[in-house]
Amino acid sequence: MKPLTGIKVLDLSRVLAGPLCGQALGDLGAEVIKVESLGLGDETRGWPPFRGEGLGAVFLSVNRNKRSIAVDLKTEEGRALVHELARQADVAIESFGTGVAERLGIDAATLQGVNEKLIHCSISGFGREGPLRNAPGYDVILQAFAGVMSMTGDEGGGYIRSPISPIDQMTGTHAIIGILAAILERQVTGKGGTIKVSLLETALALQRYNLQSYWQLGVQPPKCGSSHESLCPYQAFEAADGPIMIGVANDNLWRKFCKLAGLEEVVDHPKFRTNADRVANRAQTIAMVQAVIATQSVAYWNEKLGMVGVPCSPINTLGQLLAHPHTEATGMFVDYVHPAVGPVRSVGQPFKLNDEAREAGSPPPTHGQHTQEILQELGLSADQIERLRTTNVIR
Repeated sequence: MKPLTGIKVLDLSRVLAGPLCGQALGDLGAEVIKVESLGLGDETRGWPPFRGEGLGAVFLSVNRNKRSIAVDLKTEEGRALVHELARQADVAIESFGTGVAERLGIDAATLQGVNEKLIHCSISGFGREGPLRNAPGYDVILQAFAGVMSMTGDEGGGYIRSPISPIDQMTGTHAIIGILAAILERQVTGKGGTIKVSLLETALALQRYNLQSYWQLGVQPPKCGSSHESLCPYQAFEAADGPIMIGVANDNLWRKFCKLAGLEEVVDHPKFRTNADRVANRAQTIAMVQAVIATQSVAYWNEKLGMVGVPCSPINTLGQLLAHPHTEATGMFVDYVHPAVGPVRSVGQPFKLNDEAREAGSPPPTHGQHTQEILQELGLSADQIERLRTTNVIR
């Protein structure tokens, strides 16, 4: 039995942070019902590349282990259906713009009025309070607003978006943490609770040491490219046949690197003896290391540095990452067969419980795939369901 078996989740969210949270709860055994609007539903269904109609890659990545019901929340009957689902749920997740959840009747006060034991998680871009509470928030917008983009890329270069949507994904992770904590708290109090997470607060949290450095120095950190403002040499270098990342994170590693690279004469030089010395003389340090690295291949340095414990890695493409035997050995990938598109590979949860192998569970649903099934479980007759369909309350 999985740890969240018996927990029922109403996933009213869309795009990335909320759906990622719902998928994690589903992977842990919760029963997750994804509530989607009529028409397209979750907009990531329309984001290419596609495996099939309404099955964009982003959607497939964060919607396993859910059933989909398509309901028009702008109708009184649609809201009544969702309230009935909330009455039977343990957790509800929403990610609408500020004030929208209240208008649709899926805010914490309304749903907890139906079910006082419900745990309600609200996900937003800029938070539910403050001057920007109504501003739309996507990962890239928060990378810009929160100063992340001002530090990303090479010095003198343009502004670069981190392509892995780190703020969205970590916001979903923070939502998971809050929900699990609220489930534990409910075991003591017998009542539900509320969780509020935002992309902005996640962005601020991800910049803990950057902000600490800013408070200390009072100056904008420079763009460091692949390097680190506090460490040197700690960046990508060009070997004879390609790039390699080398991370000399302390003075012991520096001594090991110099011995291997034939730089023993500079180990105790005042400009290079300590990490602080090397940071202060970064340009000279990097030029010296680069000259040595350029004399041998990536494979050479990766092998030799690895043997003495100096952190390093080739800068892999995704194809090279997936082809590496260690990647496969992690067991991170889960496979399933989607009834609409066939075999699909997906990324599992980044943790193991009791050393058990990860499982895919059920495939991401097509839009409104389980509407009739879910309404039948609520006790609606075939005639009632058909009337709701013909009046465009459901799909």
